[in-house]
Amino acid sequence: MSFSTQSLQGTPLSVGIATCAGCAFMLFGYDQGIFGGLLGNDNFIATFNNPDALLQGQITATYDLGCFFGAITAMALGGRLGRVRGLWLGCLVLTVGGILQASSYHVAQMIIGRFIAGVGNGINTSIVPVWLSETCKPEIRGRLVTLALVLNQVGNVTAQWLNFGLGYIPTHGVSWRFPLAFQCFYALATVAMLPFLVESPRWLISRGRTDEAQMVISRLFSRSPEDPEVQSFIESITLGLQHEAENTKGSWKDLISKDALHSRRRVILGAGTQFMQQWGGINIINYYLPVVFGTLGLSRRIALILSGCNVINLMLSSALGAVFIDRYGRVPLMFWGALAQGVCFIFVAAGLSQGSYEWSAVAVAGVFFYFTAFGTTWIAVPWMYPAEVNTQRMRITGAGIATATNWICNYAVVLVTPVAVQNIKWRYYIIYAALNFAFAPIVKIFYVETKNLTLEQIDTIFEGRTIHPASDSPIMVNEKRENDVRVIENWKS
Repeated sequence: MSFSTQSLQGTPLSVGIATCAGCAFMLFGYDQGIFGGLLGNDNFIATFNNPDALLQGQITATYDLGCFFGAITAMALGGRLGRVRGLWLGCLVLTVGGILQASSYHVAQMIIGRFIAGVGNGINTSIVPVWLSETCKPEIRGRLVTLALVLNQVGNVTAQWLNFGLGYIPTHGVSWRFPLAFQCFYALATVAMLPFLVESPRWLISRGRTDEAQMVISRLFSRSPEDPEVQSFIESITLGLQHEAENTKGSWKDLISKDALHSRRRVILGAGTQFMQQWGGINIINYYLPVVFGTLGLSRRIALILSGCNVINLMLSSALGAVFIDRYGRVPLMFWGALAQGVCFIFVAAGLSQGSYEWSAVAVAGVFFYFTAFGTTWIAVPWMYPAEVNTQRMRITGAGIATATNWICNYAVVLVTPVAVQNIKWRYYIIYAALNFAFAPIVKIFYVETKNLTLEQIDTIFEGRTIHPASDSPIMVNEKRENDVRVIENWKS
């Protein structure tokens, strides 16, 4: 057979999947970081007839609205297309949107281009975490998803420093058209890697394509298709799907009614992580970082330099999170991260409220520490948790709902931020401090730990069954499982 279908196996194949997923997320990070730096570009402002704060917010936030509809599209088509073809579709749509943005001369075309690019990114961000979770080993699942988010921030870093460099020619159209066109590079790079990689074996088995799944698993494990470990893994997935079929319909009705698998609660928990991530304040900082620094009375050049340094800080903090996530787990990172983010917003609000140079340094420090806390804790968990906790039959639907939650909340935050900063100034950041403090007990009380468990073992936690890992399994069962079962039992009542 050709190189594209069988040569990559074992660890190189897992690294290839993680790299491709990371490239798709690099595109996501680039798109998040690029537009905030364009809002102060002279040629951009002149081309679009000096848009006011409300219109600037609408142009920026339309991308997030497109991402919301892209996540809905992934829910509708993802189960039929599969993970690999779904990524093909997302990258194709995003490329069309990038071309429309880069060639814009009118606000309407820019908004349409932003929306179409958002649809593509919404599809990608719904599928990538599911694809990673369904193909990588449980003991490294958290690290691989987190490393994809590190590459997400590589894209953000690229965007910030590209804005800074092209800021030296702010009166030339290339200073904003090239950055908007460059997003197509990441989309094409992602597509170029897909032929060398594999479809999710869990999706293949759910579609009755067991022979293909057997070949995929043998490549992932770097073992022969007849190897006992490969056969055991296929049997585990098949039994899990049969158990789901016996206890749930795997349809939209599961979201409005109770079933033995607790599908509705699992969807709510997954979507809740994305809701809390967005209302934790990341994108009032991320999208408008140069604008936030501009409110401190800093020059545009200094604001762009600080923005570039800050996203480097976020990238390095995300890499640190990759060390912690499989060691300490998802719940502790979310709990302590929310508390730390709340404290950081207090510093930002306090620094901005005083209006002096000395206090502006406090606000800058608050922003830097916020990025450190977010990168170490909240950046990755909301993207992996929905893919981990939902059942196989509801996984792409649950991940799509969670991603749609992320983007509709993102849309609301990005839309109101320019107006809020203009009108209530530093008081705006107090709202996010209070929200973060409220999220910490919610995480502690309701959320279940998933570290180091296979997706099938996570099912047993939600159903209150005892976990019996195979004797040859490398999985380490977390000591908090009995408490997690009690959490589920409390939800029942």
